Amino acid sequence: MSHGQIPGSTSVPAGTIVLGPTEIQRALTRIAHEIVERNKGTRDVVLLGIPTRGVPLAHRLVERLAVIAATDPANAGPLAPAGELDVTMYRDDLRDHPTRTIGRTQLPAGGIDGKVVVLVDDVLYSGRTIRAALDAISDLGRPRAVQLAALVDRGHRELPIRPDFVGKNLPTSHAERVRVRLAELDGEDAVVIQGAPEPAGRTTEDAR
Repeated sequence: MSHGQIPGSTSVPAGTIVLGPTEIQRALTRIAHEIVERNKGTRDVVLLGIPTRGVPLAHRLVERLAVIAATDPANAGPLAPAGELDVTMYRDDLRDHPTRTIGRTQLPAGGIDGKVVVLVDDVLYSGRTIRAALDAISDLGRPRAVQLAALVDRGHRELPIRPDFVGKNLPTSHAERVRVRLAELDGEDAVVIQGAPEPAGRTTEDAR
């Protein structure tokens, strides 16, 4: 790991860089292969990115799934489409943040009924965003299964939610912040930890 900015970069915020462009690319390629292996191909697989950065990650995974299908005849078949799933109105903190901007939900043409839906997010933390996503999906259709892919799992779950596919498990303290930057939105790829770890002996209750 390195500190500060990626060499040649002028916009990555100061902090500890845990994933650079090459590592992010490798993590997504591995996740794509795991999706194919888990589902025995891509037939009936639909990827739904959770805004904001889950959406470009979902599209990148679709590109990698297409490459796998093209190079592996055993996994050839219909390409997995990508869409986006806004969960704003399903969050359990709306009363605390009533002015949240509502995004858009865009499902693939075939919908999600009977499909294997892979939710894609950048960072998995408390699990509350994914709970909201599951509620949103239940109003949109009845998929055969729902799976979860996260680029980073930083722990501290508050709900019994576990990802099926993870780019990197990243133990963090509550005081730290994990920033994911993607070329599509931020001009470059990086995962950065900001903030100081909790002092030794400090409890979770102290951090809240």
